[in-house]
Amino acid sequence: MKPSLLTGSALSLSALSLSLGLALPATAQEDAGEDKVRIEETIIVTSTALRSEAEQQVAKTAGGADVVNHEEYADRFLVSMRDTLAFSPGVYTQPRYGQEVRISIRGSGISRGFHMRGLMLLQDGAPINLADDNGDFQELEPIFFDHLEVYRGANALRFGSGTLGGAINGVTPTGETAPGIYVRGDAGSFNTYRGLVSAGINGGRWDAWGAVSADASDGDRDHTSRDSYRFHGNLGYDLTDTISTRFYLSLNNINQELPGALNINDVLNNPKKGNFIGDQARDINSIRVQNQTRFQLGEGNFVLGAWVNSKELYHPIFQVIDNQSLDRGIWGRYNWESEKTEFTFGFDAREGETDAHRYVNINGARGAQTVAADQKASTANIYAEGRYNVTDQLTLIAGIIAAQGEREQTQTLPVAAYGKADFDEISPKFGALLQATPDIQLYANYSRAAEFPGFSEVAQVASFVPVDAQTAWTFEVGSRGRNGRISWDVSLYSADIDGEMLQFTVGPDIPATTFNADKTTHKGIEAGLAIDFTENLTWNQVYQYSDFSFDGDAQYGDNTLPVIPEHVYRTELRYSKGRLTLAPNLEWVVDGPWADYNNTTRSDGYALLGINGSWKATGNIDLFFDARNLGGTKAAGDVGAVITANPASVIYYPVERRAFFGGIRARF
Repeated sequence: MKPSLLTGSALSLSALSLSLGLALPATAQEDAGEDKVRIEETIIVTSTALRSEAEQQVAKTAGGADVVNHEEYADRFLVSMRDTLAFSPGVYTQPRYGQEVRISIRGSGISRGFHMRGLMLLQDGAPINLADDNGDFQELEPIFFDHLEVYRGANALRFGSGTLGGAINGVTPTGETAPGIYVRGDAGSFNTYRGLVSAGINGGRWDAWGAVSADASDGDRDHTSRDSYRFHGNLGYDLTDTISTRFYLSLNNINQELPGALNINDVLNNPKKGNFIGDQARDINSIRVQNQTRFQLGEGNFVLGAWVNSKELYHPIFQVIDNQSLDRGIWGRYNWESEKTEFTFGFDAREGETDAHRYVNINGARGAQTVAADQKASTANIYAEGRYNVTDQLTLIAGIIAAQGEREQTQTLPVAAYGKADFDEISPKFGALLQATPDIQLYANYSRAAEFPGFSEVAQVASFVPVDAQTAWTFEVGSRGRNGRISWDVSLYSADIDGEMLQFTVGPDIPATTFNADKTTHKGIEAGLAIDFTENLTWNQVYQYSDFSFDGDAQYGDNTLPVIPEHVYRTELRYSKGRLTLAPNLEWVVDGPWADYNNTTRSDGYALLGINGSWKATGNIDLFFDARNLGGTKAAGDVGAVITANPASVIYYPVERRAFFGGIRARF
């Protein structure tokens, strides 16, 4: 299903936003103050007001968290979340094809070879996860963002997330932070084209911002072409001096052919190969409306949000999945602060219904219907956190999150069947934050996490599979700060997990592929380091160490868990002088991950070399380029875990092939 109404609406709304922007010239304030427009930056945003607030919140967090600013990835070709999060410590983002990326933090969702699990993804504070906690990260358009807020593990409590992975919130510009018109166009290898037009207007008590993007590519493998059309906009109004509200609208029309996995021989010798059988694809149409209203209440403030999302998923794979869903939610957060004490109370509640249908796949088209079911889900969290400043340097923190979930399915085809599952978990957290110097922080925390299964886990067969909630206790220590020319962000964590949702052998007593393991452990290091050698030369690095394993499992003993490699290192040397910026970069996976739970097969490591940069042609126009995998490396980048792998196992996804992209950015 590819209705033209959505595309037409996006283009009409984008034209409206553009006309609003054309009506006003972009303001140009030459004051270098933090909230002033910086005319020398040809990027989507011109004010740092939003991100400054986000960075202040990170500085209050006793654990791994960071803010990724638009400038950090503006010179890259932005096709997926990988391009925005590549240098965020602890975030594992591995491209598979097109916009499909494996996203994992601290080993979240490693058994899920599709979509995502174990992370809460948000846009402007409202979750895009469906009511059963599953979701399609493709609905987040990275080219729109002002910045991203990354909170790893239990540090994401402020978003109502109590999962092992945490939360990532993409924040879009407003008419206040991005007035005027911004245009970006990209083109490059594999007949790839990408464009963006955004416009913002600041009318004093009100402001508006809107953007439309379009993307098309043949892809770097056979049967991996894609196209998308998206609109996102918001309108804000100050009702009083203490009350403001903002409405958001998002439209997505995303079409992606799926090339499938390869065996290791094809990965190394014919990585362009794709699968044409069944014309497999994932097509998404969605309309999302949300509101966020802020109240200033003396020493406190309250934020109340609500959203509704209508989505169509047409997904030919082994069968044609044809789902229509309607999800809605409400969330709120109250903060109160005094000289010694700060308190946060919040909630997040989601519910939704899905008309789930499957059909025989006849070359991508629907044949005879095989499954019909009505699915209902709800997930709700209520949380609180208190902070007490023992001294000017030491803050003690305690918090708790109570989560409740329900999954219900009524199936009418092929046989009548009913399934229902309920979940309830309480997860406390404790932490300490030490401001060792004005620029250096030390922190520690101990927390519990809980993650509920979604329909992909409990509804694997007609009657529900008894998959329980996954829980974990995590201990974390770390530091962030700056000393002279050196800045860092380093966390060490150890998680003891009970009931991790993994893949098990199918048998008479286990009629599905996802079940709860007994005990597993996830240990790791999340490290970021930047060195400013000179005013013009900076060396950025991120390193991720992942030691994930079973703990005395009856079937797998102490085997290492597959999918995530043990060592991942990325580095970039950025040189800026006058009009020119150059940034050669390297990704190095020392050894590939295990491909199976029995630890019989492991893919090789690899190194990918690239370079990006920009040239300021005029005061308003930048030219930029992004070259990837310059050495033409052939290797397995991602793997879909199996019980026992062999050379014929079709489970691997090749790394991105050599590619060159370039483009232009302009602000008026």
